[in-house]
Amino acid sequence: MALTFSIQHSDASCKARLGTVSTPHGTFQTPAFMAVGTRGSIKGVTPDMARAAGCEIILGNTYHLLLRPGPEAVHALGGLQKFSAWNGPMLTDSGGFQVFSLSELRAFDDREGGGVTFKSHIDGSIIRLTPEESMRVQHLLGADIIMAFDDCPPANCPPDRLQQALDRTHRWAAICKEASDRFTREGLGHNSSQSLFGIVQGGTDLAARAHSAQTLTALDLPGYALGGLAVGEGHERMVETITHTAPLLPGHKPRYLMGVGYAADILEAVKQGIDMFDCVLPTRNGRNGLAFTMQGTRRLRNAKYALDAGPLEQGCDCYCCSNFSRGYLRHLFNVEEMLGPTLVSLHNIRFFQRWMLMIRQAIRENRLGSLVAPSSDIVEE
Repeated sequence: MALTFSIQHSDASCKARLGTVSTPHGTFQTPAFMAVGTRGSIKGVTPDMARAAGCEIILGNTYHLLLRPGPEAVHALGGLQKFSAWNGPMLTDSGGFQVFSLSELRAFDDREGGGVTFKSHIDGSIIRLTPEESMRVQHLLGADIIMAFDDCPPANCPPDRLQQALDRTHRWAAICKEASDRFTREGLGHNSSQSLFGIVQGGTDLAARAHSAQTLTALDLPGYALGGLAVGEGHERMVETITHTAPLLPGHKPRYLMGVGYAADILEAVKQGIDMFDCVLPTRNGRNGLAFTMQGTRRLRNAKYALDAGPLEQGCDCYCCSNFSRGYLRHLFNVEEMLGPTLVSLHNIRFFQRWMLMIRQAIRENRLGSLVAPSSDIVEE
């Protein structure tokens, strides 16, 4: 079955909508937050833990899986779902963002539609990634939603660099669509019903965003993403860009804001009609002893938690909060026990899933416009 998106309710107080996305590996509710399983796993968290924390869809990273173990190995072991034991919807990004943000060496070329040559951050080997190769890799990985290969320029880049990024992104999206359709006809990979999303670029230039949205929606893809945000432009500019661009995307298809983020960013984007989000914050912060709560962020290495017998967050129903004290969690981090990062990552994942539940309930009751996001500031009590 191909991806389908149904909208159950639209909030009368804003542009938010409540929906369901159906994929070959199951459904997920929107607005949705996707935990990031960069190398085929959510760091320190098993699939059963992620499911119990409320995850319905997770994300895999094409760049990292391309380098290790390689798409052929994932395919030989049954595809990404079987490989990772996640029996549910999955999305893979295109690899473009990592190429442009992690590689020490990268060079664009225009051969056969264009691509980028880069140096692996692991062993220094030279690799060329093209739109067609990104599609081949993602078909072998087998996720339900795959992303077009795009050029993600840095924040506040010069106008000529922004225009280059737009030209490449639009040209590459058309190549991706043709290649993905061909690989589907040829039966490449274990998933015969993958859905390709295009990525709208343009920085914070509203005219460029409008042009990008118009060009990509003409391809009539199953869904669309906003890329190139949350890269240093600031909350207000990001919200301004989303507010301008989201209405330009088809209302009957999923809209995905890539790499976001904090609870306040998610709330403002949902108000503008965004349906999907992903971010590494839950696990990255969790590994560093930083816990998100509805009262703010707790720094668990702080000495004030040494004798604290209370749960990480009062009222949270996650496994961590149901069984362990702040004092115990602080101890785990101080003695570098691997259980500490796992437990706090698990709590953080649940925090974001609880936040999405609150958002969906507010949409259902037509009151999202008055919902207030929890602070991400450090709790200083």
